[in-house]
Amino acid sequence: MSLATSTEKTVLIVGIRFRPAGRIYYFDPQEQTFNTGQYVIVETVRGIEAGRVVIAPKKIAESDLSDPLKPVMRLATEDELRMMLSFKSKEKEALMRCAERIQQHSLPMKLVESEYTFDGSRLTFYFTADERVDFRALVRDLAATFRTRIELRQIGARDQAKLQGGIGICGKTLCCSSWIKEFGIVSIKMAKEQGLPLNPSKISGVCGRLLCCLSYENDNYVQAKRQMPQLGAMLTTPSGIGKVISVNVPQNSVEVMLESGATIQVPVDDEKAQKSCGSG
Repeated sequence: MSLATSTEKTVLIVGIRFRPAGRIYYFDPQEQTFNTGQYVIVETVRGIEAGRVVIAPKKIAESDLSDPLKPVMRLATEDELRMMLSFKSKEKEALMRCAERIQQHSLPMKLVESEYTFDGSRLTFYFTADERVDFRALVRDLAATFRTRIELRQIGARDQAKLQGGIGICGKTLCCSSWIKEFGIVSIKMAKEQGLPLNPSKISGVCGRLLCCLSYENDNYVQAKRQMPQLGAMLTTPSGIGKVISVNVPQNSVEVMLESGATIQVPVDDEKAQKSCGSG
């Protein structure tokens, strides 16, 4: 999020979270005053929801918004907070009862999580499956059991990690659950471009898919490599002539194998190496 300058058009926003450590969504406070920690009732694409204020009303550059702001309707009342906590406490039991129904219907699906709206008007079950599942009979069964609107939503491995949250191999909260809005394309080629070991345990996230962060600096790596000696290029170094066998972008150096068979690290800004970059 960038700070707005005097020439940029600004908008007033308030930051709301619907899950602990989850992504922060921006809403229009509509000139209302809110403090961090308060719960508010907001209009979302999924209907009316309750969320917690984590960023008090402030102005940001309009260019930082990816979607039109929806309004904060009002502060949640004490009764609504009690109702929200009551339904939240029932989610674990709902998950267990739904799992039993899935087993009874012999459906090939793995239940991930359940979620009530703050007022209990809708109960959503998230699940993963390797194939398309006909769950119409299950929905009718669940509606009769819980006596509320039932929604079953099939999600992928990345969506599961985003929903459940967790800690990545970097030691920080998962990007997908804290700030990523949409999943971009990540390929094994990105890991190769960055010289990372192609070990699944090193380049995969908790979802089992390639790390989203592989894409963050990939363009910088590609651009930097264009300015560096290419693999196989012959360089004249202080230790003699040799061939480039690897490129280290973060260290701005290349590994060179000399005619003697020895290998050395050569900084790209080394004057002699620079003069040789255009040859070979």
